[in-house]
Amino acid sequence: MDAVHRVGFLPADQRQYGDLDVPLPIGWGQTNSQPTTVRQMLELLDVRPGERVLDVGAGSGWTTALLGWLTGPTGRVVGVERVPGLVEFGADNLARAGLPWASVQPATPGVFGDPSQAPYDRILVSAQARSLPDELVAQLAPGGVVVVPVAGRMLRAVRPRAGGAPEVEEHGWYRFVPLVSDPPADPPPSDPRYEPPADRPPSDPAPWPPRPTTPPPDGSGRGVGDGSA
Repeated sequence: MDAVHRVGFLPADQRQYGDLDVPLPIGWGQTNSQPTTVRQMLELLDVRPGERVLDVGAGSGWTTALLGWLTGPTGRVVGVERVPGLVEFGADNLARAGLPWASVQPATPGVFGDPSQAPYDRILVSAQARSLPDELVAQLAPGGVVVVPVAGRMLRAVRPRAGGAPEVEEHGWYRFVPLVSDPPADPPPSDPRYEPPADRPPSDPAPWPPRPTTPPPDGSGRGVGDGSA
């Protein structure tokens, strides 16, 4: 991770803290994830040179740049971000990093990821889903991998080459901001893809937020975890 230093992806008033292993604010209520969490997610993702990668929740552009460094110039990395101010901030940071095969673009309302450029060999999701997002799994190439926090647990899911349900592993407790998609102009009623606001529980009877059997570590914001299985 030293190849793409975090400091270049932080607001000016946060750069002095860039070496700390904690989430840092980047504006618009979002944070740059804890470096240990990012490292653990990248290890699970296992990106190879030349692969096509989708980065969901690109934020400051740091993870997009790290993924671009891992794929090298023969690969392609697409970062999507729903907050317009962060799209501009992340794209500017990424441009300075000198990785033209990686980009940050606005997320399409009503869509998770970017199916228009699928399939991807790897998908990294830096926000917590309530369940494994089928819409993102469908954007994987056969044998592709998605790493995503779900209900407090980090999941690594592989799309089988022969079809069928994805192969899912659990790795450690983590805390992330919720995975949300801005609704399209006329979303269908009760569409399960759209998260409720953070202060309102979902309509189903499951605990909100999900209550783990073992408490996650102290911390808050995007990307805090202990990485323990």
